[in-house]
Amino acid sequence: MPAVSTSRIEAKFRDLRERRAKGLVVYLTAGDPRLEVTGELLAAVDRAGADVIELGVPFSDPLADGPVIRRAAERALAAGMRTRACLECLAHVRERLDVPLVPMTYAALLEAYGYERFAVDARAAGATSLIVADLPAGEGPELKRVQLVAPTSTDERLRIAAAQTDGWLYLVTVTGTTGTRSEVSPALAGLVSRARAATDRPLYAGFGISTTDHARAAAELADGIVVGSRAVEVAEEGPAALCSYVASLRAALDG
Repeated sequence: MPAVSTSRIEAKFRDLRERRAKGLVVYLTAGDPRLEVTGELLAAVDRAGADVIELGVPFSDPLADGPVIRRAAERALAAGMRTRACLECLAHVRERLDVPLVPMTYAALLEAYGYERFAVDARAAGATSLIVADLPAGEGPELKRVQLVAPTSTDERLRIAAAQTDGWLYLVTVTGTTGTRSEVSPALAGLVSRARAATDRPLYAGFGISTTDHARAAAELADGIVVGSRAVEVAEEGPAALCSYVASLRAALDG
């Protein structure tokens, strides 16, 4: 099956490693609140210093997402955003952004669209890898993508995910859905330790990371962080507020 291009993200991770810098991945929902605003929000995230952007494909039943991202998906769907339109949005903003863009979607949407067709169209649109939130490693059709593992993942499942992951390994720090938490999960240390034993790929921690304190704490263990729910929340205030928020995370990681 055709794979989306990974050259941008490989170059990004190589640069981060050479500079001994921590990476910052920011998630936004495509089409929230409207398609014409998405480009402005993505540009703000890029300008503020994010290293990678996850572009969420809105879905009516996002099992991995908490209330903030669910509401964002509902707004985007109500505005007419669909999978094909997300790829068109990606292609449009790709020309204006240097940061790698990674679509995040669900298996049901890929089945409806067609796995191979999506891989071809995403690559043509300029996607850099892919995340499928509810498709475990070793299951479903062969598809080059970032794999997710959680504290509940067995050692065998973790090894499979580490061997198959594209570019980096996504560490889900908590069980349950996305959303802000009061502190970084104490389970992250053990998950990082197990993942380090399984792969030399970069490890990025996500789910529940929202503050600068969270960013610093998680980055002491992992190679970078993924911020979703809080970024989507701040994005409701507009590009300027989002730029300021992402810049504060960037400063925390660099400090």
